[in-house]
Amino acid sequence: MLTKSKKEKIIKDLEDAANKSESLVFINFHGMNVADETELRRQLRKEGVGYKVSRKTLLRKALEGKATGEIPELPGEVAIAYLSADKAGSKDPIAPVREIYNFQKSRKGLLNILGGIFEGKFTTGAFMMELATIPSKEVLLSKLAYLLRSPMQRLAIALNEVSKKK
Repeated sequence: MLTKSKKEKIIKDLEDAANKSESLVFINFHGMNVADETELRRQLRKEGVGYKVSRKTLLRKALEGKATGEIPELPGEVAIAYLSADKAGSKDPIAPVREIYNFQKSRKGLLNILGGIFEGKFTTGAFMMELATIPSKEVLLSKLAYLLRSPMQRLAIALNEVSKKK
């Protein structure tokens, strides 16, 4: 059983995580074994994403007033993934949900995204899933560069073919 002081410390840690991160994801991890959880934590740590398991009542107390709207329904065992305070600003704000989504794809049925906090608002699991499928900034920039290069490349090929015929 948790003592009052331990509960207060857990709430303070959760509040710090919520205050210092741009986005936060609520995850249901029911049925996950220790090996999978260890692998998940390792992958998240590599990307600078924090991960905490918490009781729902303590999580609700920690998140009161941290975002607008209502906290989504949190069934089952709940954990949060967030951008670590030391990595905030250097990473993109959807990294936590993207990493959870990638892990979820590789291990079907282990994780379920329940919702989260994005840009100061509580969001649903469906919205967080949409965010997870957005490519990273680097990928989007490379796609843009390819799209800009493609017409110029086609023009160069066409001009080269015209010059060969003359």
